[in-house]
Amino acid sequence: MNLLSAALLGIVQGLTEFLPVSSSAHLILGRAFFGWDAERSFGLAFDVACHVGTLAAVLLFFRDDVMAMIAAIPRAFGRAPGPAGRRIQLIAVGTLPIVVFGAIYTDAVEAALRTPAVAATALAVGAVLLLAIERMSARTRGEESLTAGGALAIGVAQAVALVPGVSRSGATIATGMALGLRREAAARFAFLMSVPAILAAAAKEGLELRHASLGADAVPLFAVGMITSAVVGYLTVKYFIRFLVSHRLDVFAWYRVALAAVTLVWLAAR
Repeated sequence: MNLLSAALLGIVQGLTEFLPVSSSAHLILGRAFFGWDAERSFGLAFDVACHVGTLAAVLLFFRDDVMAMIAAIPRAFGRAPGPAGRRIQLIAVGTLPIVVFGAIYTDAVEAALRTPAVAATALAVGAVLLLAIERMSARTRGEESLTAGGALAIGVAQAVALVPGVSRSGATIATGMALGLRREAAARFAFLMSVPAILAAAAKEGLELRHASLGADAVPLFAVGMITSAVVGYLTVKYFIRFLVSHRLDVFAWYRVALAAVTLVWLAAR
């Protein structure tokens, strides 16, 4: 890996972490298409750097909401939690499925499902679901209408997105829309709910690296990946939420179909 490839992978992570097109699928397919591979500990360390970058992006963009939730922690589970405290409750409920599913099945997913064929299939299935949900009844409700059951459903969608190609943002936003939330309201809640999941992913990968020795020459590569994913991630969140106010998700669904088709043709031609 050189600085250019580190920057490109950081851009891919920053874009696809928040757009409904699956960051894991893009990293799997990018490495398969272009033949880039890395020694496992190096690849994990780079993934940690990119996860830290996207985590910084979402925390910076939603800094007012995050600070309000931090201030509301003492009363979050009391009788009068307030809007920020209620959001903490919903995020806590929504995070439960990925904690359980991730603890039990992450290693199995890593071992069996991180392949181009699985990613292409999940991309195609997800595209069909996005197109179908966009054609459901009008979505007019805000986050204040979300119940604990709804937050749990969005959390289950986030857990399912451990399968490469599903897309965390795509699955959670689509589930929120299916529950009647406006697109931008569903995206805002989904991105805030992604903070514990991204933090947990970075921590898990970091623990796996505690005995690894990567060398000082890797530091610039990690720094480039982290900074690039943070900057691109911040801009992606900012403009994607604006986009969702008045645009449907069809363009992302058709992109998923195209990428899945290209992948299947590539696999068939090998």
